[in-house]
Amino acid sequence: MARVRTTRNPLLVAAIVLTVAAAGAAGWGGLSRYDAAHDDSAAYAQARDDVLAAGEQAVQNMNTLDHQKVEQGLDSWEDSTTGDLHQQLVEGREAFVKQIESAKTVSSATVLSGAVTELDDRSGKAAVMVALRVTVTAPKGEPAVKESRMLGQLTRTSGGWKLSALGQAPVGNTAG
Repeated sequence: MARVRTTRNPLLVAAIVLTVAAAGAAGWGGLSRYDAAHDDSAAYAQARDDVLAAGEQAVQNMNTLDHQKVEQGLDSWEDSTTGDLHQQLVEGREAFVKQIESAKTVSSATVLSGAVTELDDRSGKAAVMVALRVTVTAPKGEPAVKESRMLGQLTRTSGGWKLSALGQAPVGNTAG
């Protein structure tokens, strides 16, 4: 009578166990990646990042203008805006050109920090606060440096997020 071998090759058992573990880990990793890619919070975070980048750039553009390149600067202003703000810039362009060329000033802005203060991704509306350092150089005298905080309202357009309103943020204690 032939004897049946009941012991298994330990290397074969180890290989099977490792293969099953690797397949399980790959499946778990794939599922986790799929969940992350389809998570609403990830999409919201990306929208917030897009709003912040667009808002900071637009506020910087609106605080930068060189009298020697005034048309290029005003084009940048118009490209950064939408709605009533855009319309005001278009309608006031000729007066801006005369004013800047007469003053012969150069202003340049640097973003110090920014934050999204509101975001309604569904309606395409957002708000940002941006801290800037603006340097204004006149034909005579030393450059004037001022730090300020700006509040911007943004609207999503087919060309991306654009400023629809811009104003100075209140400074100091506003509590009564």
